[in-house]
Amino acid sequence: MGFGQGAERDHLTPEDAFAAYEAVRARLPDASRPGACVRAGSLDDLAGDFDVFLLDAFGVLNIGETAIPGVVDRIAGLKARGKRVLVVTNAAGHPHAKLLERYTRLGYDFDPADVISSRAALVAGLSAGPSRNWGMMASAGYGLGEADGVIATYLREDAEVYARADAFLLLGSAEWTDARQALLEAALLERPRPVYVGNPDIVAPRETGFSVEPGYYAHRLADRTGVQPQFFGKPFGTIYDLAFARLGPVARDRVLMVGDSLHTDVLGAQAAGIASALVAGYGFFAGHDILTPIERSGIRPDFILDRP
Repeated sequence: MGFGQGAERDHLTPEDAFAAYEAVRARLPDASRPGACVRAGSLDDLAGDFDVFLLDAFGVLNIGETAIPGVVDRIAGLKARGKRVLVVTNAAGHPHAKLLERYTRLGYDFDPADVISSRAALVAGLSAGPSRNWGMMASAGYGLGEADGVIATYLREDAEVYARADAFLLLGSAEWTDARQALLEAALLERPRPVYVGNPDIVAPRETGFSVEPGYYAHRLADRTGVQPQFFGKPFGTIYDLAFARLGPVARDRVLMVGDSLHTDVLGAQAAGIASALVAGYGFFAGHDILTPIERSGIRPDFILDRP
């Protein structure tokens, strides 16, 4: 597919990021039930139409380590009106407790069980599969403690660790390097093995641009080795299964997914059979045209919000 060609970099521009997602569309769920792209100001304008709000984190709750202005109060207002509000995030690199600490520090008040991460979806997938010796892409100290009995070794510069692993976990890329990526690609070319991806995001919005996430490296692996990764998180269904298990019986036409990305949040909502709202003023498309990418991708949200 030609993904990941060209100079390597720590951050991608919005144009780079959009092109990267489009380059891997064959690995993503199909776009379905195109929305009407109705314009709205914020979540307050949609509160009467939905009973459940599933919120992405980056670009909806926060940008990096900063809460988006006004969102803490808007979420509190939704809860006061009796709405269910869950966080549905691809932040697999952080243990659940660390996510809760972050949201609390930013001023949010979420029940621990109402934060659903792709890390949890990955752990569920691991528990359903065979026992393996895993090689793991993750930041030091942020391993996979929630998965009892999983044997995982951090992937660093020792080629023997890559050679011995039965399979690989891609959780967080903050400490990943091109040299480690080359070792992983060489190991998979020598002996193809399963690759589980806890964060399908290619990028995430930060204060200074878009950081490169595990999905970026997973798709590059697939292009260069032919090994097709198994993804856990938006836009794939396992994370929505966990969210609906938490919600219990609910009418899906009363559920709204709110996010800043066409290829993860909106596409995932369509695949799950729920409505979607795309945030235009923060996150992925902040300060950029939003209608042209919608038309180019064919991924049409039900609503376009100026702000969360």
